[in-house]
Amino acid sequence: MLKREADAYHEECGVFGVTDNPYAARLTYLGLYALQHRGQESAGIVTWDGETAFQHRAMGLTSSVFDEDILDRLSGDTAIGHVRYSTTGQSKLMNAQPILVRFRGGWLAAAHNGNLVDSASLRSTLESGGSIFRTTTDTETILHLVARAYARRKLDEQADMAEVLAEALDCVEGAYSLVFMIDGRLVAARDPRGYRPLCFGRLKSGGWAAASESCALDIVEARFEREVEPGEIVVFEDDGPRSHMMRGAAGPESFCIFEYIYFLRPDSRVRGVSVERVRRELGRRLATERPADADIVISVPDSSNAAAAGYAEASGIPLEFGLIRNHYIGRTFIHPRQALRDFKVRIKYNPVADTLAGKRVVVVDDSIVRGTTSQKLMRMIRQAGATEVHLRIASPPIRFPCFYGIDTPTRGELVASSREVPEIADFIGVDSLGYLSLEGLLASVPGPPESYCVACFDGSYPHESVLREAAAGAAGRTEA
Repeated sequence: MLKREADAYHEECGVFGVTDNPYAARLTYLGLYALQHRGQESAGIVTWDGETAFQHRAMGLTSSVFDEDILDRLSGDTAIGHVRYSTTGQSKLMNAQPILVRFRGGWLAAAHNGNLVDSASLRSTLESGGSIFRTTTDTETILHLVARAYARRKLDEQADMAEVLAEALDCVEGAYSLVFMIDGRLVAARDPRGYRPLCFGRLKSGGWAAASESCALDIVEARFEREVEPGEIVVFEDDGPRSHMMRGAAGPESFCIFEYIYFLRPDSRVRGVSVERVRRELGRRLATERPADADIVISVPDSSNAAAAGYAEASGIPLEFGLIRNHYIGRTFIHPRQALRDFKVRIKYNPVADTLAGKRVVVVDDSIVRGTTSQKLMRMIRQAGATEVHLRIASPPIRFPCFYGIDTPTRGELVASSREVPEIADFIGVDSLGYLSLEGLLASVPGPPESYCVACFDGSYPHESVLREAAAGAAGRTEA
């Protein structure tokens, strides 16, 4: 398996679905385009034409996976789609989603964003009971549980789909935002803690769409209706959406706060607030908590652009474009010789020497994971002529790995897990380093502080099983 570019929190997955629209496949294609930032390993679409299901999945970006001929073959007025970055299951075509199976004489398909923390034990139990798996993803585990729930109930074709799905999902722990296609019916479901985003809207051209983020509704001209609530299953019937709440839906929420810091597209709205607005506020608070005596502020594009703007606004230091990002590199797995050790950073970023030369520079970034990319970026900025480099991070130090659908390093590889801030500053090579406090972060996002998962900062994992696993040191990639 090829080694990934490792010094970052990688995207998870994006899900999208359309029902009751003759252009379902093409609308889903557009929706996946808008969600491409959430996963670039593979893309797939499954459709239903009233009699049978069609699918196409492949490794690569949405634009390379689909063309006009393929979309023409994906007929039907219901579709679900998926873009993937693996967090459970190897990066192989067999694990690309949506996963489509024959089911009760019909078809069942699912696309998943998140990670089940009890996936391994569930899979072992199912295999001991005779279940056969064809992938290594936890999404397939969910499909087996759905099939077993139907079998236990011995339900007919008029079975209450939401109740069956609720019974299956009650068996799992962890993060999931799901779209299902069950014999042509679109269903959206979100785990009771609401770790990952999920919303739906009414299409201008007719029908309904569900998506990981509201930016994907915008591109297909769907009017945003609302977010899927934590613990809610939404079945899109002929007369509109029908809601069913799972057990545990009234419990505590644990929305991933890193969605606001990095993963969400800035033009999306979550919890009633635009992501761009939240990130600007992160930058403003960062400037108040960690001021710097400098000439200019620059961002590490693109996810920290809004935070840098907020920092400049609050500090009164001019915002400049000091780093230019190349958006056309795709994924690179080049391993250069030591003499070319900065190549992977230079292919992605280039400093603007005329902006940086002779300046004391504040560099605003969203996070530091391993620290090696930051180290190379700061070196580039100095080589471009900056006289001082002050790094400011719009989130607290990341000290713990994520088990809920983000591809993260082991705890020992996280630079903040074993170093204090001055030591990290020396390692990266900056004149000063300042992080936003956890209190400042929680004050910048909508909703009560206790409704967020902040385990990557303080180790307070919401599930006991994760606490046990973390305590045992099993903090490597938990692979969705």
